[in-house]
Amino acid sequence: MKVATKAYGLVEINERQKLRFPSGILGFESFKDYAILDAERQPFFWLQSLDSEEVAFVLINPFLFRPDYEINIDNEELAPVGITDPEKALIFSIVTVPADGSPMTANLQGPLVLNRENRLGFQAVLTDSRWKTKHDISAELRAAKQPASQSGQ
Repeated sequence: MKVATKAYGLVEINERQKLRFPSGILGFESFKDYAILDAERQPFFWLQSLDSEEVAFVLINPFLFRPDYEINIDNEELAPVGITDPEKALIFSIVTVPADGSPMTANLQGPLVLNRENRLGFQAVLTDSRWKTKHDISAELRAAKQPASQSGQ
């Protein structure tokens, strides 16, 4: 199927790339169907709305820059998307790329939780005070690498 995208124009996607958010994403509740695309720069992805080419989000796996990231979600929240085994879930954070050149940030307070098998997802809202809506990705990467480099000295 061909899809009009914000980042790449018209692209071909397959069924495995399609995702559905039955409740939408916060602020974008009317958009339910998306495709996940590899971004030109790893480790990022695009989450492209299939309903509007202007609605697209940059995503990152939060565990890449915050290995200590923890998500506590009730089973009641997981049930509507069919997640019975948390190991089968994919977790992404929405990235903000400011136009003014300030640091890219990731929303760790509102992760996207995806069921790998049925490709259904939802946006969780975490209450843990460690996780904010704007985590500086580069600063967090540097902080994560620092203890390892100091221990080798």
